[in-house]
Amino acid sequence: MSRLDSFIRRMTSQKTLLEFLVDKVNEVDGPILELGLGNGRTYDHLREIYPNKEIFVFDFAMDCHPSCAPDAHHMILGNIRDTLVFCGPRIGAKASFAHIDIGSADPTNDLATASWLAPSIDAHMAVGGIILCALELNLPNYETLKKPDGIHRGRYHIYRKTSEA
Repeated sequence: MSRLDSFIRRMTSQKTLLEFLVDKVNEVDGPILELGLGNGRTYDHLREIYPNKEIFVFDFAMDCHPSCAPDAHHMILGNIRDTLVFCGPRIGAKASFAHIDIGSADPTNDLATASWLAPSIDAHMAVGGIILCALELNLPNYETLKKPDGIHRGRYHIYRKTSEA
């Protein structure tokens, strides 16, 4: 498969899953966490499908199209591993949804990321909150949700928090 075909499949899956989860996410109070701004396409889509939710974005730099840039209060700059630990007072509530797009495509690096990410993101999620992540996370107090048809196995993982750890 060409890299273009792989990219198109990934973006199509991402859009399908984001929209599939809207009703479930809206059942839970709290902001949305977007880990990995990139060029801002997903953040822009989240603003559109969640017009009544605050969205906090984490990345080490803001390098997106100006129309897709969060305001200064909602953009948390720095190493996500560090900023995620201390963001609670700024966010002000447990999150209803976290979209995590920080994988590297290097299996060793992704395993290392997943090991620190799981406990850090868990600390900021509301019971009932949902995580959509390309990385497989070890989250014992979460259930894995079934994906809609057409999403390739291993492409994304959906977790819903069932209890506090």
